[in-house]
Amino acid sequence: MNIFKKSLSHELISTAGGVFVILIGIIVAQRAGNLIRLAAKGILPNDAINTLLGFSMVRYMPMILSLTIFLAVLLTLTRWHRDSEMVVWFSSGLGLNKWVKPILTFSVPVIVVISLLSFLVMPWAVDKVEDYRVQLKSRDDLSSINPGVFKESNNGERIYFIESFDELGNVVKNIFVQSTQHKKTGVIVASQGSREKAENGDDFLVMEKGRRYEAKPNSAEVSTTEFERYAIRVETKEVSREPDDTNAKSTQELLSTTSSADKAELQWRLAIPVSALILVLLAIPLSFVDPRAGRSLNLIFALVIYVIYNNILSIFQAWVTQGRLNASIGLWPVHAFFALLVFYMFYRRNHLLPLMPKLITKLPSWWLDLKRKT
Repeated sequence: MNIFKKSLSHELISTAGGVFVILIGIIVAQRAGNLIRLAAKGILPNDAINTLLGFSMVRYMPMILSLTIFLAVLLTLTRWHRDSEMVVWFSSGLGLNKWVKPILTFSVPVIVVISLLSFLVMPWAVDKVEDYRVQLKSRDDLSSINPGVFKESNNGERIYFIESFDELGNVVKNIFVQSTQHKKTGVIVASQGSREKAENGDDFLVMEKGRRYEAKPNSAEVSTTEFERYAIRVETKEVSREPDDTNAKSTQELLSTTSSADKAELQWRLAIPVSALILVLLAIPLSFVDPRAGRSLNLIFALVIYVIYNNILSIFQAWVTQGRLNASIGLWPVHAFFALLVFYMFYRRNHLLPLMPKLITKLPSWWLDLKRKT
């Protein structure tokens, strides 16, 4: 029995580690690609990519861990079925129900972590993302300029372009500024420039060794002015934070309110660890491999169940938020349905196990019949 537990525990941990790394890689690649695309368009500053990516990973960590332990149990037991190791354990008197305790021993600590992330860390991350969003919107025009990208000012009166920064990032090279004031269009080009703050706190973009071109309205005349030093005042703006969304509220706040949206959010946070527990138990009977079926069939079926489970939970959460479903009922019918599915799968597999020796002995004849037909 100790050999059985040690072997199962070791393989579950190694499989979970591999699955976790793969899922993290997929999420990071998807989120980083999206953020880099926004930064390339000038919508997002370059220095905000790592921060937003980190908060995104914290926000999605409960779902990643839930899928990790589900796939770890499924893949481990599927391999044992495929390599006939399960037959050995069943022959030694270990029934399918005996797998529940060691699987829970592996899964419960992870589910506890998922619960802490769902109730405490995830709302904190969402709240910090909102704070950071306000900080980004409060930045002036120069703070959001990326080298090689044209950037329009907040009031639409100026367009900035810089070719590059110096090594320290304090001096910009080859500056282009187009401005429209009093129906006159002006263009300023300079070889370099820097940012300076006046004594009264105003920010200025100081350009050196450049020219200013100004076109007169309704005329083809263009005036040119050369300068050694030219300063442009940079407008600042204030952005107020929007009221907290439900997913940014702390769990304590959600418990003290009677709003349908807050109750729906509270049940969603509870649904993440509950669904993780149900899915782990479901993976035990779901890992059975039919010798006549493909190797990946049960994995595909399991992923479909995971997607359906989470989508139905989202639908029920929306119904509670809209008041179409009583909050006392909430998301529990979904959990009850999949819990019944777990009991049904265990019942079905337990009645199938006595037939497994016969199936194993008949397996060579199946292959012979298949070869004759082909």
